[in-house]
Amino acid sequence: MQGINPKILIWAREQSGFSLDDIAKYFRKEPQFIQDWEDGASSPSFPQLEKLANKYKRPTALFFFPKAPQENPISQSFRTLPEQEASYIQPSLRYIIRKAKVMQMNLFELNNGVNPAKKILLHSIDVSNKSIDDVANELRLLIGINLEKQKTYKRPEVAFKAWRNALEKYGIFVFKDAFKDEGFSGFCLYDNIFPIIYINNSLPPSRQVFTLFHELAHLLFGIDGIEMLSSNQDYPNKLSETDKRIEVFCNAFSGKFLVPDEAFKHYLNSQINDTTLANIANKFAVSREVILRKFLDNQKITANFYAQQVKEWKNSFNEQKNNKKLGGNSDYTKRVYLGETYMETAFSQYYNNNISTQQLADYLDIKPWRIPKMESLIFEEGGRL
Repeated sequence: MQGINPKILIWAREQSGFSLDDIAKYFRKEPQFIQDWEDGASSPSFPQLEKLANKYKRPTALFFFPKAPQENPISQSFRTLPEQEASYIQPSLRYIIRKAKVMQMNLFELNNGVNPAKKILLHSIDVSNKSIDDVANELRLLIGINLEKQKTYKRPEVAFKAWRNALEKYGIFVFKDAFKDEGFSGFCLYDNIFPIIYINNSLPPSRQVFTLFHELAHLLFGIDGIEMLSSNQDYPNKLSETDKRIEVFCNAFSGKFLVPDEAFKHYLNSQINDTTLANIANKFAVSREVILRKFLDNQKITANFYAQQVKEWKNSFNEQKNNKKLGGNSDYTKRVYLGETYMETAFSQYYNNNISTQQLADYLDIKPWRIPKMESLIFEEGGRL
């Protein structure tokens, strides 16, 4: 086939995070077969090109472009992620990061370029020359959720929903997806008008809460951020001093906001075991990992003990998840991923005849025939998702 740009073939593969061997196995060919395409020695047939486009999740027409689109490498997008760690990001997560950028553009279009929040969180809190405790206190005052109210969230799912709604009220848009990459729990994309946070829905809800505020801290610094899980906690040491300070701040901020030091001091001399950790975690509607980290920060346990315990919890959670029956309601999952604010905005534009049925389906990333079901979900629980 004439007209295929071999440089685009290379660019699309590398940006998607695949090796030559990966693509060779996908086509059940030797690596040299794919290498010949990328060298221009041969060209894929159109069916092969379509299969390649599906694998890279790119439009087929892209391979005929004279040059590659402007798209920053992962290591440039997330400055607090060392280049070596960036190479570990799986193709599935790379695709979600691209989707997130599309969601930012969708928000801009649906809201006519204006953040609908009456007061913008990122314009209201300045982290410059302030302690973590001061920033945490400012945030609580702004969103109006004190510790007493937080303790009424009896389940992690309830807590996450409350925090998500609170942040979206102040202009931070929160989305979820199944990353299919256990090394990362969430990321954020900074924008002065439409900042967004993406959470790995494959993790326990209590862990998602911690990630939500870790990524919020990145946004407060005005940067894109991505959070690696605790098994990779040594990576901040590979950062520049400035970026290392930011990452340390983000980790500490999430813990101090959710479990203030003053409130935690009453538990400092508690016996440290699973039962105690679970009981304290339930009081604050957070994960056991957050509580264990508080004991580590107060030098009540060693770093090795912390790492081993977190690893055991992770393995246990994965076993439970694997034992669960497959399946689920895809419409409900889509609702959870998109969130109430985004869905209501899209349907509002649809009701006002500002967008067509097909455009609504595109904004929701669904087929048009699924719109009535998604519409019915909006009015559950008293009109809110």
